[in-house]
This record gives sequence, structure tokens and C-alpha cells, in this order.
Amino acid sequence: MAKVHVRKNDTVVVLVGPDRGKKGKVSEVQPDKGRVLVEGVKIVKRHTKPRPPRFPQGGIIEKSMPIDASNVQLVCSRCNKPTRVGRQQKDEGGETIFVRVCKKCGQGV
Repeated sequence: MAKVHVRKNDTVVVLVGPDRGKKGKVSEVQPDKGRVLVEGVKIVKRHTKPRPPRFPQGGIIEKSMPIDASNVQLVCSRCNKPTRVGRQQKDEGGETIFVRVCKKCGQGV
């Protein structure tokens, strides 16, 4: 399994493709495929048959498709800029934990 630098509910900016520059929230992470699903990015239209109860009428449905995780960059919640992510060790209650930090401002993400 590959490690992905973003998590669910992170805000990211798209770096390449027709949606370059768009910001969105990560709604799903697929670490085994190295892909993320970002709301409002890579919208495609799918023609569906009527299938009750989920799609009772059918028709043309717009939905987001996953994009490669390397094509998105995390937006820091503190400095509000696209940034790379680092890891920092912290000791809390005798346990060592790793926290993600912004490479630009150095604060936790």
C-alpha cells in the first residue's frame, strides 16, 4: 500500500489538468490506488438506467471521479497557501506521535 499525503476533509488545490487551480475538499482517499476524490473536481457525466430505489428515473448524472494524489497539494489551514507536508515527532503522555506540519509556516496542519 502506498502512503498518501492528504487525508479525508483536507482542503487541496489541483496542480494539473483542466481543473488546475481549483480548490476542493477531499471526500475520499484510496491509498491502495494512490488516488483521491475531490469535491467539484473532474466532474463527468454518466448515463444511467432507471434502477430503483437509488436511481428511480435514470438519466444523465454528474459525479466526481478520483484523480491521482500526486496531482493535488494540501492547503495549509493556518497560512492558507498550498504547501508540502512534513512530519514531526511529538511526545504526548509518554507516547510518541507524528503530526503533519506545513513546510512554509512550520505549524501543524
